[in-house]
Amino acid sequence: MTKSSPPPVERAFTLIELLVVIATIGILLGIAVPALNSAYERAKVTKDLSNLRQLGAGTQMYMNDNNGVLFSTTGSWMSQLYNADNPAASKYISSWNVFISPFDKPVSPRTVSSKSATSALSYGINGTAGVVGISADRISKPTTFIVFAPAQAFGTKVTFQGIANTTSQANLVASSNVTVKGIGGGQATSVPGGNATGGTNNNRAKINALCADWHVENMLWSSGTGPAFTNISDPGNDPDAPFRWSP
Repeated sequence: MTKSSPPPVERAFTLIELLVVIATIGILLGIAVPALNSAYERAKVTKDLSNLRQLGAGTQMYMNDNNGVLFSTTGSWMSQLYNADNPAASKYISSWNVFISPFDKPVSPRTVSSKSATSALSYGINGTAGVVGISADRISKPTTFIVFAPAQAFGTKVTFQGIANTTSQANLVASSNVTVKGIGGGQATSVPGGNATGGTNNNRAKINALCADWHVENMLWSSGTGPAFTNISDPGNDPDAPFRWSP
């Protein structure tokens, strides 16, 4: 009669082994999460740049139809790119969503509908007096001159307050004050919204902008030694600063 072998003993994880597994998972998450956040940020930057490119393309088409003039002074710039309730008029932007930055999170009462009186608007036009209505050939340095950029509100976080009021074309025309503009003290102002305290991406170190030669750029928000969005005079190594906000 043969002797049966004892049943195999099931071996459980020891406490140390369990702690090693948990620590390994924690390390992997610590590596993966920042990488995913960085990829998500880059995707939003790319979408923001794409929106600005489409605004630039629409503006170029508008100017081709209007003797090279950078919008009319009788209506808002967004109404001249997107006709909310006039199908017979030219429409140079295909969707209102082009006006919404991926960094903008519209909440009530702002919406993203082109037919809403509180429709969100994330971008602003250069607010320098006399820019709207000028001929583009009067811009002395188009490679530097900023035409469109995100129009932020004041605060430590990226926020927007732009409302286009698109219930009717008349209301849209009345909403022409969503602008961005360089001001003294090395800041950029957004109307409405006050002085923004930083850019929209890269920990608020950078912001996207569309220049008058129709290239888009992810540029530094501020710098004392080189080119930056908020420079309006040469702080050192930025000889183009005086042309950035004034044609």
